[in-house]
Amino acid sequence: MKKLAFLIISLLAAATAMAAKQPKPQVTTIDPPYWWTGMANDTLQIMVAGPDIRDAEFKVDYPGVKLLDVARLDGANYQFIYLLIGKEAKPGTMELTFSRGKKSLKVPYQLKKRERTDEIRPFDASDVLYLIMPDRFSDGNPTNNGDNQPGLTQKAPVDRNDPNARHGGDIQGMRNHLGYIDSLGVTAVWVNPVLTNDMPGGAYHGYATTDYYNIDPRFGSNEEWNAFVAECHQRGIKVVMDMIFNHSGSNHRWFTDRPSKDWFNFPDGYVQTNYRLSTVHDPYVSDYDRSRTVEGWFVESMPDLNQHNPHLMKYLIQNSIWWIESSKIDGIRMDTHPYAFMEPMGEWIDAVQREYPGYNIVGECWYGTEGGEAYWQRGSKVNPGDSRLPSVMDFVLSINARKAFSEQTDPWNGLNLIYDHLALDYLFPQPQNILTFLDNHDTDRFLLEEPDSLGWWKQALTFLLTSRGIPQIYYGTELLMNGSKEGSDGYVRRDMQGGFPGDTINVFTREGRTPKQNEAHDFLTKLLNWRKGEANEVIAKGSLKHFMPQNGVYAYRRKLGDKEIHVMMNGNDTPLTTSTERTAEVLPVGTKMHDMLTGREVEIGDTMTFAPREILILQNF
Repeated sequence: MKKLAFLIISLLAAATAMAAKQPKPQVTTIDPPYWWTGMANDTLQIMVAGPDIRDAEFKVDYPGVKLLDVARLDGANYQFIYLLIGKEAKPGTMELTFSRGKKSLKVPYQLKKRERTDEIRPFDASDVLYLIMPDRFSDGNPTNNGDNQPGLTQKAPVDRNDPNARHGGDIQGMRNHLGYIDSLGVTAVWVNPVLTNDMPGGAYHGYATTDYYNIDPRFGSNEEWNAFVAECHQRGIKVVMDMIFNHSGSNHRWFTDRPSKDWFNFPDGYVQTNYRLSTVHDPYVSDYDRSRTVEGWFVESMPDLNQHNPHLMKYLIQNSIWWIESSKIDGIRMDTHPYAFMEPMGEWIDAVQREYPGYNIVGECWYGTEGGEAYWQRGSKVNPGDSRLPSVMDFVLSINARKAFSEQTDPWNGLNLIYDHLALDYLFPQPQNILTFLDNHDTDRFLLEEPDSLGWWKQALTFLLTSRGIPQIYYGTELLMNGSKEGSDGYVRRDMQGGFPGDTINVFTREGRTPKQNEAHDFLTKLLNWRKGEANEVIAKGSLKHFMPQNGVYAYRRKLGDKEIHVMMNGNDTPLTTSTERTAEVLPVGTKMHDMLTGREVEIGDTMTFAPREILILQNF
């Protein structure tokens, strides 16, 4: 008995000693950093990261909050906590307790009162989006350009001579020029990604996220982003935030220390996507080809996230909601949308719209065919499933626009390419909710070089702003910014001169622009400000009827109630006279209308003569 008692005492002593040696739990990261009461979805996931935190005991004791589950996955340094935030839960600070043996760590976690109960104003066809790449727009705070920014491990020196390096643009720079943006007449800004990209070289473009909850310190801070959104709202400008859920940056802690083996697709090594989105809807597709499309990595530095992992998908859903609620953004543009799994992404859209009914999301669905684009819009007749995606991007227009507007219009070419494109709108459930554009940060500029005259450029912008859809203009378009991606994407992402210290030219001012730039700026500003006035509802909600280009003239009507807007353009560099017989059903001979561009009254005759590349924007109000 004495031996047994001694053995028991020894074991207890050893256990006590072992418990004493166990380290106190440590928490390095908690995502999301705070949450709200009164949300439509009452289940909150908290991702906790810290050394060997997976096996630490967890408890919470807060009125109205119930622990549902603690998910402990493969990664020893993660713990996923699921809490039920009941309707009776009040705003306040919860205490999250992590214990190991007799040692414990108490972490405060704030539940805020939900503030975003206002009616959501989704971006739609009444808006015009102005797309900004922050790094290339304006450097408003040069002190954040250095490599010693808090939380960053990778060096990314500013070098404006290198098209692939950071140039120093930031959120403060955008704020400094909100007056300029506002004066253009746009009603929304789409901002390329601003979240942390702690990658070699800095990933100035923002598409290699390494922290989903923090603004990159070289752009500013979360507080600065919130202030930018608030100032936009004060001016009546909506903000669309760029998000990327298909992939992360390879320097994300998830990749260097994975929460689970299936957090990424092709977890054993780099397998590149084939970039062939036709495999998503190909009825004869092989498993191999489809897998390479949706599971392959976009590039080696952007490993492909596995949206079928429920813990990852819950994290991404909450991340979107967190930014909508905390910074009051008005819309989301989702990068590389079809490269992610459709069903989980549909669940993400459902969750966002359950929280914010009517919220608009546009997905980057880069296809060269109308059928491919239409497959991805919610309610598509050609998709046996349903993406639930409200809006898609009209890449087909972007691909064809330069040829359509710059060449001469004959029975098959020129503006007939635009007519034929719109003739396929029957494929789309909601043609008016398509994002239309001539170029963006991923394509060649609409202008490869500055044109000798602006006639066809003006026609392209006129069509963009008066036809169906939600127009998007790429920054610098109003200044005839031009360039090709050949050699580097950076050549279509040039700096706005005058936005950076040391610039000797300032295109933000009339004095700093060339006469041709002022001509372009004045034309687009006039058109944009007219569009957001009395014409807005007609263009945003009105019906569209167009006439096949004949004798070089393309004509179409927008009509809402008794208000009408008629657009006519000569798609050639030579003058022409044409009969008005074919447009008589909407513009009978003798009709008198006001030409918005010139201010003169135009009477429709049996024939009409058009100057080279002439545009008429006729209205009856």
